[in-house]
Amino acid sequence: MPRFPDGFAWGVGAASFQTEGAVDEDGRGPSIWDTFCAQPGRIANGDAALVATDFYRRYREDIALVRELGVDVYRISVAWPRVVPDGTGPVNPKGLDFYDRVVDALCAAGLDPALTLYHWDLPQPLEDAGGWLTRETAEHFARYAEAVAERLADRVAYWIPLNEPVVQTMLGYAIGEHAPGRSLLFEALPTAHHQLLAHGLGVGALRAAGARRIGTANPHAPQRPASALPEDLAAAELSDALWNRLWSDPILTGRYPEGYAAAMPGPVERDLATISAPLDFYGLNYYSPTTVGAPMPGRSREMNGYRLPEDAPFVTVDSGLPRTGLGGDADPSGLYETLLTLTKRYGELLPPLIVTENGTSQRPGTEEPGPDGRIHDRGRIAYLDAHVRALHAALREGADVRGYWHWSPTDNFEWSHGFAQRFGLVHVDYESLARTPKDSYYWYRRLVKGELAS
Repeated sequence: MPRFPDGFAWGVGAASFQTEGAVDEDGRGPSIWDTFCAQPGRIANGDAALVATDFYRRYREDIALVRELGVDVYRISVAWPRVVPDGTGPVNPKGLDFYDRVVDALCAAGLDPALTLYHWDLPQPLEDAGGWLTRETAEHFARYAEAVAERLADRVAYWIPLNEPVVQTMLGYAIGEHAPGRSLLFEALPTAHHQLLAHGLGVGALRAAGARRIGTANPHAPQRPASALPEDLAAAELSDALWNRLWSDPILTGRYPEGYAAAMPGPVERDLATISAPLDFYGLNYYSPTTVGAPMPGRSREMNGYRLPEDAPFVTVDSGLPRTGLGGDADPSGLYETLLTLTKRYGELLPPLIVTENGTSQRPGTEEPGPDGRIHDRGRIAYLDAHVRALHAALREGADVRGYWHWSPTDNFEWSHGFAQRFGLVHVDYESLARTPKDSYYWYRRLVKGELAS
């Protein structure tokens, strides 16, 4: 393993809805994911996150496990409905008190807290009022961000206003595979603009409250054409615009990709000045590249394992590469390519990069303790080893990468896949909630301590 620069920030990350549980305790209000989980057929195996991994009660245990890893950063998310139950009204003191305790515990453990303010758990009353289709949701988000930052800015090391807004737009509003379960296709585009506006307004609110190191957590990956046919090339170009450039261009350049500004609501040019507020880092979530093609007879109507409507403009195509447990390509070259693409495309406009998420699940059923009580997740170790090496290669080629945060420290509720997909370095028994470090936990500990360097 090559050596990384001094000060390189190793970390882990997790999200509130996937881990906390306690969904109706201490004043927390309902989120769109609570509603979605309650709808029959939405979640694999009928799973629900009522308890999840019980981080709400066991956060000290999980923080201790992360401390023993030797990493620098623990990224968590704040649940908007726990802090502002209806999304718009008064702050719930018990909700803020919880995150105050968690941040204090992180600091006491010598970990830099990284806080994501929105990881898809929109308060249900805001969705009832239009959700991300309405401009008001962005304005409510800014007030919520201000309340959290006023309480925690003195101790939080990194701030991320919104996690992966593209996923909320594409899976939540365009094809209905995530909460809130709406299938609007291109009529979902206003949710992109309003989330980007929320990002910009959130950055302003955080700066005003004295927050340090504000960035993003946007998923980026190559969108590779399935063939040289013109229709496949066009499909890959459209997918690249929707998944990648629709988010990075406004934030980094203050402009939408050509043709998209006209589809956005409100005073777009004025909003773009807010959206493109300077950042301290650009967070990149990377899992898999996608091979994209036009819909054709014989091609599955899906996008990375999610069902697509009949009028979807593109589909994903089997590349023949090895697969992760979730069905994406296990291809570290995509991370190398993405880091260099961002570096070359945006040049001096691009702040330092942090890989804010990277990790993998394995095939369901393959991550249970063996006769020796250990979890031998060799596939995860191989995936991480290859991706960390790809990151280092990009760093050598000029990408200014300052950190790598593995997703996730423990197994957790994997959205519409329920509990079947495990991403953790630590195994969670969902009956007893016992934690057991996997082989990958010990491998990652050796990595961050420099014991794998050669």
